[in-house]
Amino acid sequence: MASATGIPQENPATQGRGEDEPLLGRAGDASQQEGKGLQFNFVLGTAIIAQAGIWILTATVWASVFIAPLSLFSAHPLLNSAGLLLTTQAILVLQPTHAPKQKHLGTNIHAVINGTAVLSLLAAFIIIEYNKFAHAGAHFTSPHGILGLITYIFFAIQAVVGITQYYTPGIYGSVDNAKAIYKYHRMSGYLLLILSFATVAAATQTGFNTGTLHIKLWAVIVAAVITLIGLLPRIKKQKLGLQ
Repeated sequence: MASATGIPQENPATQGRGEDEPLLGRAGDASQQEGKGLQFNFVLGTAIIAQAGIWILTATVWASVFIAPLSLFSAHPLLNSAGLLLTTQAILVLQPTHAPKQKHLGTNIHAVINGTAVLSLLAAFIIIEYNKFAHAGAHFTSPHGILGLITYIFFAIQAVVGITQYYTPGIYGSVDNAKAIYKYHRMSGYLLLILSFATVAAATQTGFNTGTLHIKLWAVIVAAVITLIGLLPRIKKQKLGLQ
């Protein structure tokens, strides 16, 4: 059940089992402990592996950009990688929550971080479009451009659904109706993260990268895999409706 405020209530029958049981590992391995702040969620369990992966990816992109001659276009990869870094943090902070108060605070922080990530991605999109128009370039013709557009659209949808289902559940008819799509929002979030990594990988094959930035495809793949190795085992089965 959900309360009138939209905050999910704990089910005594699953307390200590479902909400505490990660996809891999034992119950409680990736759960926020009572009395511990949300800041520990960023490094709890295998999160430290995810942090290593996403920071390696971000550092790789930023180092490549600042080594090369800077231009307005330079902000595009910088802002996109920053958005991906923030998205990962937003997932990490919310994953371990299981008690109502933890979920409520975690969701608020998740929303703020993700909102900042979406703004960063929006700025990156505006910059690349301005650059294309300014130089009469072709739009959305490369695999990276097509994947990028799809990724931006799904980020926008994900953000709108996430905000409305939690903060304005009435537009879905009831709190219970809004709560029923929580698991789909979570599933799509993980899939969107994977799509984002694929978009970054595709960017390594663009002319700008091969001629200027020189970011290696293998480096992106390795960093993405490390991130997912740290992130995916912390998925709670019950939160995805798997239990």
